[in-house]
This record gives sequence, structure tokens and C-alpha cells, in this order.
Amino acid sequence: MVNILIGLVLGFLAGLGVGGGSLLILWLTLVLETPSDTARGINLLFFLPAAVASLLFRKGACKPHKSVVLPAAAAGVLTAAVVGWFCRDMDTDSLRRLFGILLIFTGIRELCYRPRKLR
Repeated sequence: MVNILIGLVLGFLAGLGVGGGSLLILWLTLVLETPSDTARGINLLFFLPAAVASLLFRKGACKPHKSVVLPAAAAGVLTAAVVGWFCRDMDTDSLRRLFGILLIFTGIRELCYRPRKLR
């Protein structure tokens, strides 16, 4: 029952864009002692229904233009493929360090972010 409650809370946070998937990995590895490979796979499966649910609830609030979404999606897929190919032979410790650095810079950016004034 506790795991279902945690899943609901983390799904809610993922829908808000808070990072429920990252919290799920922490829950699985630290509390439930799930191997990290399994936790990452569960996280990928967890993301899909959470993303679909948030899209369904927000579909009327925002209508993105295809001229923006399609190039962004294509660039994301291409970048993921290139970086995945590049990192396939890297050791896990190096990838963890790089990801940690990325999270630190992202956190600093979020703390210092100020919205631009509209003209």
C-alpha cells in the first residue's frame, strides 16, 4: 500500500514537472534496495503513463505550434542518439559525474532564473 501511495505522489510530482522520476529512482534504490539497472528501467516505464496523463490534463491549456514542436522533437531524438552512441563505451563512474555536474548547473540556473520581460 505504501508503494502505491508513493507512486501516486511521484506521478503527481512528475505531472507538475518537479522530477518525480528522479525521486522514484531514489525511492527504489535507497529504500527498496532495487538494483540501479532495474530502477532505471522502472523509471522509464513510470514516465510514460505520467507523461500521457499530464498531456491529457493540460491539452486545453496550451496548444504548441507544430513549427516549434517538430524541430525540437527531431533535435532531441538526434541528440539522444548521438550522445547515447558516444557514451556507450564510457565507464559508469564518468557518466555519473557528468550527470551530477549537469544537475548542479541546472539547479544553479533554476535558482538564478529571472523571467524575461515581454515587449
